[in-house]
Amino acid sequence: MAAKLGYHWHLRKVMADRGLFSTTDLIPLLDERGITLSSSHVYRLVVERPERLSLKILMALLDILDCTMGNLIEPVAAAGAGSTTRTKKAVGAETGVGALRPKRARIRGIERPWPHRSPPTEPSGTRSRAGGDCARATRARRRPRQPGS
Repeated sequence: MAAKLGYHWHLRKVMADRGLFSTTDLIPLLDERGITLSSSHVYRLVVERPERLSLKILMALLDILDCTMGNLIEPVAAAGAGSTTRTKKAVGAETGVGALRPKRARIRGIERPWPHRSPPTEPSGTRSRAGGDCARATRARRRPRQPGS
């Protein structure tokens, strides 16, 4: 099986060595070479490790910074290249814990706030099984008014 390779992207370091400390300094230099990129694209190019890069952009960067590809890109062995098999674990599952997981604590004898216990009961007499005052008010609104009352 072939070894997996990764790389380190050193554009920011090479720019600093050449006296370019702002990502926006690259925009007019790239534009002179016929490459128009937005400021956010240039920022991502400098700050993040690009997964895909146009050869035109790469050649323009090499020309602007007067460097070689070896200065910008450093090949390295990818992390975890030694392990060939991966096992998926559930989220939160730790290796080697097994039955040693602690049980959830239950605290008794302490009055808890309302959402964790039954809601407070209303004083007796305020509601009846038929719905109390609300039901009577609704029925009263449905009755037609008598003339003269």
